[in-house]
Formats: sequence, structure tokens, C-alpha cells
Amino acid sequence: MPNRKFSEYMTDWLYGDDGYYATYKNIGRSGDFYTAVSTSKFFGGSVAKHIISLVDEGFLETNATICEIGAHHGYFLADVIEFIYTLRPALLSTLNFVIIERFDDLQEQQTNYFKESFGDVISLTHYKSLSELKCKNAFFIANEIFDAFPCELYFKGKTARVDGHKVEFDVDNKWVDEKAKKYYKDRGEIAIGYEEFAREMADSCDKFEFMTFDYGEMQARPDFSIRVYAKHEVIPFFDENIKREELFGKSDITYDVTFAHVKDAYEEAGVEFVELKAQMVALVDMGILDLLEILKENVDEKIYTQELEKAKMLILPNFLGERFKMAKFRKS
Repeated sequence: MPNRKFSEYMTDWLYGDDGYYATYKNIGRSGDFYTAVSTSKFFGGSVAKHIISLVDEGFLETNATICEIGAHHGYFLADVIEFIYTLRPALLSTLNFVIIERFDDLQEQQTNYFKESFGDVISLTHYKSLSELKCKNAFFIANEIFDAFPCELYFKGKTARVDGHKVEFDVDNKWVDEKAKKYYKDRGEIAIGYEEFAREMADSCDKFEFMTFDYGEMQARPDFSIRVYAKHEVIPFFDENIKREELFGKSDITYDVTFAHVKDAYEEAGVEFVELKAQMVALVDMGILDLLEILKENVDEKIYTQELEKAKMLILPNFLGERFKMAKFRKS
């Protein structure tokens, strides 16, 4: 394996021909990690309720594009559609549903899942990148996407390179150094690609809201957060016992998001930063408790109790509720 930048190494780990995300992977109990989507349908339901509120207030047209980026199996967007059908079925015949997915294998998985779930009622369109999409009015949604961007590793003025699977901090990189100083980091991860991603989204649509969920904080962590997830085991990337050659391409590698970097990237692209809040607060504000109350009135107690316990995982501070954040942006 050649001597290269860490961002190139991480790109191959996740997105290479044999990379972790190049083919379908189970998420949830049988996979390597949980997400909000794999935990409860009410995650997508809360977003659906929010989309309807945007239509009602006039920000979204009834023929707007609803676009998920990085959809994996397609469960999230499917859950959104299911709840729109329950709450405002007329919108299903006017809204346009899109997934941005670079991998053909995952596009096929998503297409098949939507066919099984909705038959011919829902028309799903795929694009490989945001640069292919052109629309006038949209709602973009992404779950755990910014933590999957390749990054460079930085330590006290030096940027990492990878020789085989060994990391060495001995490279001078002006761009990384400037970002590290901007976000007050003397060590940690510097994400690559946020700026281009924000510009592509800004260029793809005249008027939109973008909502994303991820783990991290507005300000950068004071240390490395990069880690590997394998069968629900969290392995720090710099653990002295880690066997990177065995984990490479077969497990997820991720890090905490510095939302100040995401915010700056979008503002530089001419998109307004609206807010950052804990996932539990965001979901309550969007109406998850109202949706659970509707469920309680329409199903037996056993089903309600089961769904309530799943939904609690989304908003409890000691699970996903506090550590995960919702960031919102708008182009008007």
C-alpha cells in the first residue's frame, strides 16, 4: 500500500472498490452500529411532520423535491413518505422524491425497497451527486453524513501520512494548518470536502432547507475522536492493540463533527445557518410527542408501548438524544 495522505487512506477504507460503504451493510442490532433511522420510524415521522409544516407556511411548494443524501437502505426517506401518507396523503402525488447515492449497488437496494414498500405509488429518482440535481425548491435531509467525509489528521503543526497502515505526523500542509488554527485545534481531525459539498447543494437548488443529524459539537474537540466501529465495539484509532489491516474496509471509521466547520462552509456558499440543537430538542420541537399521541389513540397498548420504547432511544440523553445534534440551513 503506497505512502499517502490520511484522507486518501480513509476514502479507500470507506469508499474504495472494496470499501465499507461500497456494498450494502446491515445497520442496527445485526450490524456494526445503530443509527436513529434503525432505532425508530418516528425519526422519519418527525421530519415528515416538519416538511408538512414547511408546506403550510409556504416555504416549500407542493411540488418541492424531498431529497435524502446518503440513504443507505432507504429506510429514512421511506419512513418520511409513510408518515406524509398518514398525515397529508395528497402531498404524495405532488412532491418529488430523490436520493443522492454514488454506488450502483446501493441504488439498486433502495429501488427494490421502495418498490416493495410502495409499488408504483411513489416514483424515486436517483442521482450520483448533488451536482447532477437541478431544482427550484427542495428539502434536503441527511443522517450521519458529515462524520463520513474523509479527513486529515493533525498534530502540533504536522499533518499525517499513512505508510501501509502506519500513521506518521511529518507533513507540512498549509490548508490543514490554517483550518486547525481557525478551529483552535492543536490535534484532531480536519474534514475534507465540506466546502465543495455546500457549494454543490447551493448550486443545485434556488430555495431550500437542509437538515442534518450527526454527532459532534459546534466547537472542535481538544483531542482525536477518530474511531472504528465493528460489531458495536468502539475501537479508538490510536489504540495500541488495533489491527488496522484487518479492519480496513470491513468496519466503519468515523469521527466527531466540528459543526463550526460545516457552518462556515455553508455560509461561504451563500447559505444561511439557522440553528444547531440537540437531537432530542429538535425532535420534540418537530412534533414527535404529538405523533406518539396519535399512535396511542389508534393502536392497542402493546404496540404503543413497543414503539414508545424505541422512540425514547431517539430522545433520551444517555442514548442518541444529547450526543447527536441537528443542524439546519436555508437558502431563500
